[in-house]
Amino acid sequence: MLFETLSLLALCLLAWFWLDGIKVREIGVRAARRACEREGVQLLDDTVAFRSLRPSRDEDGRMRLRRVFDFEYSGSGDDRQRGSVVLLGREVVLLDVGARKPTLH
Repeated sequence: MLFETLSLLALCLLAWFWLDGIKVREIGVRAARRACEREGVQLLDDTVAFRSLRPSRDEDGRMRLRRVFDFEYSGSGDDRQRGSVVLLGREVVLLDVGARKPTLH
């Protein structure tokens, strides 16, 4: 009985983590898309790629998951440049469009 309960709990936590990851990734895609539009460049593949995950504290000292996503963009259509977006929980805390100056949020 204890094994089944713990297994079910682990499965629920895994499902929550997976669904939360999908939502956070979508926030990252939207932020990258807006940054590219603002800079006048094209977001390539219309997606972000997961780079890292680690626990980190927010401004109030609470533990949050810090996720970093990379994306590629092009200014001319012939080049690929790399940018990144950093989220703390579900909040965008840093957006870097390559060689351009990073934007703090």
